[in-house]
Amino acid sequence: MITIEKPWGKEELIEVNDRYVLKRLTMLAGHRCSLQYHLQKIETIIVISGKLRIQTGENPSHLISKDYGPGDSITIAPRQIHRMEGIDDCVYLEASTPELDDVIRLKDDYNRAEAS
Repeated sequence: MITIEKPWGKEELIEVNDRYVLKRLTMLAGHRCSLQYHLQKIETIIVISGKLRIQTGENPSHLISKDYGPGDSITIAPRQIHRMEGIDDCVYLEASTPELDDVIRLKDDYNRAEAS
């Protein structure tokens, strides 16, 4: 397993192959990932512990916010704008198609570049 430290927590790559990717992510309370979308990647999120707020929408100024707890899931389609935020320290799984570098950042609290 490969662990990648992130400013909002960490990402653990459990499986990466040419058909799918499985990650375990830890999002710390009060932190959030980039407001982003993917051109091809499809991802399904399932919360394992804690509470995670997910914003989704077609337009960055009109996003819908929903809180997810253990057992809750959502599938995010290509081009759907989204952002995850830790309400509590939260652990969730992400199963996705294998396009790991398919990230277009619209906004980022940590001033990271707009690509991947």
